[in-house]
Amino acid sequence: MSEKTRSHSHGHHHDDEHEIDGGLAHDIPMFARRRMIRLLAGASMAPLLVACGSDSDDSASSSSGSSSSGSSSSGSDCEVIPTETAGPYPGDGSNGPNVLKESGVVRKDITKSFGSASGVAEGIPLTVTLTVVDQASGCDTPKEGAAVYLWHCDREGRYSLYSEGVTEENYLRGVQETDEKGQVTFTSIFPACYTGRWPHIHFEVYGSLDDATAAQNIVATSQLAFPKDVCDTVYATDGYSQSVSNLGQLSLETDNIFSDGYDQQLATLKGDTDKGYTATLTVPV
Repeated sequence: MSEKTRSHSHGHHHDDEHEIDGGLAHDIPMFARRRMIRLLAGASMAPLLVACGSDSDDSASSSSGSSSSGSSSSGSDCEVIPTETAGPYPGDGSNGPNVLKESGVVRKDITKSFGSASGVAEGIPLTVTLTVVDQASGCDTPKEGAAVYLWHCDREGRYSLYSEGVTEENYLRGVQETDEKGQVTFTSIFPACYTGRWPHIHFEVYGSLDDATAAQNIVATSQLAFPKDVCDTVYATDGYSQSVSNLGQLSLETDNIFSDGYDQQLATLKGDTDKGYTATLTVPV
């Protein structure tokens, strides 16, 4: 499904989910800029990078106990996490509701709504751990005291606060402060694959918890991608039937966000459908 360019209050982003008008033509300038930045960076660091390869393999064997690896950044190949759209359902005040200023948004378990809402997101359990590191130091220094706002759709492909049927819910959204290892961990459920988008999780990195809960001074906005083999396994379980056909029409190479490169955004997945999965990703900022 195509995307539509819009102005985000914290920067310029383009929409991705469930939007039609605007078309892929609006995305081409952003993709071109990202490719140019990478080319320039590569030219200036050629002596350091000449021996480094690219790992974009997401085709590990599929089973209920499958695990898949994405690329992590460290040392000479350290690059800032690619900037991506926050989408039309950010919940950060830039496009409608602002969940970040609500009491209770700072939490680890995001499967349940908080405040006056009481909904619970059902699905295969998923634990997400992001490790925020300082790119300027070669990705070796953790960013302690930063904050991450993370959100994604539910098993039916709906976004709380926005989608029909869950406008009064605020589940699958939460904020946490990074620890001494630069890490945050969220307890969630495996998101659906809805029409036009590869399965993903949105996140914003802030310089501090105060900045996050004030919805100001975003340091980075990006998305986490899931390996195909794990998606196939999860979507074969009850409740995810629509995701099977949606995923069958997509690939990471054709997704309008990840098609220009996803090495840094492809999470490492371990686990199974019985006990749930863990997803880990290093986020250089």
